[in-house]
Amino acid sequence: MGSRILLSVLAGEIGARLQGEDIEVSGIAGVDEAVPGQVTFLSNPKYLLRARETKASAVIAKQPISGLGCAFLLTPDPYLAFALAVEQFHPPVRLAAGVSAQASIHPTAVLGKEVHVGPFAVVAEGAVVGDRVTLYPGAYVGKGAVVGEDAVLHPHVTLYEGVRVGKRVLLHAGCVIGSHGFGFAPTPQGYRKIPQVGTVEIGDDVEIGANTTIDRASLGVTRIGPGTKLDNLIQVGHSVEIGRDTVIAAQVGIAGSARVGNRVMIGGQTGLAGHLEVGDGVILGAKTGVAVSLKSDENRAWSGVPAMPHRTWLKMATLLPRLPEIFRRVARLESGKPAEGEE
Repeated sequence: MGSRILLSVLAGEIGARLQGEDIEVSGIAGVDEAVPGQVTFLSNPKYLLRARETKASAVIAKQPISGLGCAFLLTPDPYLAFALAVEQFHPPVRLAAGVSAQASIHPTAVLGKEVHVGPFAVVAEGAVVGDRVTLYPGAYVGKGAVVGEDAVLHPHVTLYEGVRVGKRVLLHAGCVIGSHGFGFAPTPQGYRKIPQVGTVEIGDDVEIGANTTIDRASLGVTRIGPGTKLDNLIQVGHSVEIGRDTVIAAQVGIAGSARVGNRVMIGGQTGLAGHLEVGDGVILGAKTGVAVSLKSDENRAWSGVPAMPHRTWLKMATLLPRLPEIFRRVARLESGKPAEGEE
């Protein structure tokens, strides 16, 4: 639980306007779980009825909620304000600087100022770790890898040799950056591995979820642009390039040499074939199968397998349950039999 704070002070910190009594609050919770003395938020209108029954002392919202007698913190973007409010009650915890005696630091590795290196973390030959970096237990920074300032590597993150990670990057537990791309040449004797001698570059302010894997390029660079956010359990193939401020949900697979633009949104379990392009600002619904390049100037939102404009997919999804009935009717018409009820 965070410290107590006046609503007027909280409003100033999150860019909101206070309407109602200026009281102290001590935490933030969802509309169903909030109790007196806490703040909640409403950003999705479908939760309006539940918000009207909240016990919270204040609600972050776009406008006052009729029938609710608590205070309001009014803002054009309640979801962003909610994120800022959470930080007020639960400020980020930074581990104390120091290197564990159980860590392994190669003599040629370079550690910046105020780094934290936990037990059994490894910093290999020639690696560079920037100022204020946190390496949790079991993190591995490979030979010649570079980690930028204020980055955080959670337990068992693995950076292969030569990988470059930008500033303020957050890598969650178990993610693997720089593993070999899936490249094999068929021969009469079997598959011959194609050497994977490129690298991976992760831009500043990127977040990568638990157990996500990003393959090194066969030649050149696999690149993740600044500000991009990847969820858990994502596979990014070799030589893929992803632009800035793109968000990708869990279980997405991106095959080798694909190009994904800036500010793209990709829903969970979507699959992208290799050597294609997805334009800036494109939105891919969950489980979309992308087999050809998609330009942002054609349709912004795509869904389905194969990918089609989202509105077309919605119409098809409505028709799918009726297909057996439609098939029977067409079969009867083709046979010359009268339709049911016309005998």
